[in-house]
Amino acid sequence: MNFTKTLKHWYSEHKRDLPWRKTQNPYLIWLSEIIMQQTQIKQGLPYYEDFVANFPTVFDLAKAKESEVLKLWQGLGYYSRARNLHYSAKYIVDTLKGEFPNTYKDLLKLKGVGDYTASAIASICYNEQTAVVDGNVYRVLSRYFGNKTPINSYQGIKAFKVLAQNLLPENNIGEHNQAVMEFGATLCKPKSPNCEVCPLKMKCIAFQLNKIAELPVKSNKIKVSKKYFNFLVFISENNKTILEQRIKKGIWQNLYQFPLIETNESLTEENFKRNQDLKLFLNGREFSFSLYNEKEIVHKLSHQHLYTKFWIITVKELPQKGIDILKIESYPVPILISRFIDEFNF
Repeated sequence: MNFTKTLKHWYSEHKRDLPWRKTQNPYLIWLSEIIMQQTQIKQGLPYYEDFVANFPTVFDLAKAKESEVLKLWQGLGYYSRARNLHYSAKYIVDTLKGEFPNTYKDLLKLKGVGDYTASAIASICYNEQTAVVDGNVYRVLSRYFGNKTPINSYQGIKAFKVLAQNLLPENNIGEHNQAVMEFGATLCKPKSPNCEVCPLKMKCIAFQLNKIAELPVKSNKIKVSKKYFNFLVFISENNKTILEQRIKKGIWQNLYQFPLIETNESLTEENFKRNQDLKLFLNGREFSFSLYNEKEIVHKLSHQHLYTKFWIITVKELPQKGIDILKIESYPVPILISRFIDEFNF
């Protein structure tokens, strides 16, 4: 059995009908790869279609305002991807005169593009001999070859890249890369892989040794920290509220949020009323308040869990410049804030 030929045959019969598989336009391939990072197809596909509709070329994306890009991205998470996408579009237009990089080495110069994305674009669009290695590829190769090297270690990253590189055919590199990824995404899945119909099972070491659930191997997981967020949802007599832009670097950089008080533990209503940060923010203004959600909303990120409460604060006038509540949905906000806005229905 030839791994590559078997995989190619399987792919020809089982690949999903996806729009970016009907083109070799590097801009569209790049767009799909950035959107689909850490995102399931069913969630990412509508975003891809919206981006293509709003920014059909790299020139359109480059001249857009960052706030427009972030608003369109809203709900996908990992907002640095959107900021890097916009930054790189401007770099391609302004510095490269609109000429998309056409080699793996030059693609790596784009902000937000690493080995995986550069390999995908270079192989799919330019047939360059460079293997794609993502979570799906790690899983397929570790199981098929019985490789127990931790995939999130330096040794693992290097070893699996070499292994994937050695499996490349002489031609149709992009098709091969997509085949391995598709195989991992739809058949050799993390949980409940469909081994019974797998065309590779007769030579799959993990299947033969009943080690499917044990591979791939990951070293110790990142410790997840807890944070307690208290968002101040102001409503003034003239129907205005406050949104603040997060300027500092972080997951929500340049997005908007309600004023935030971060605490070391969950606040009761009495502790909230006495909170010094709240008093400083209000600067002596009279107010009334209510807690929107008795049970904290837990927003889970890769490295931290946010235990969140929304406090509705009614005041005669705002402590700082506000915005008309009717315009609140025009601002790009984190999905946590977006869901609240939809539910609260100002």
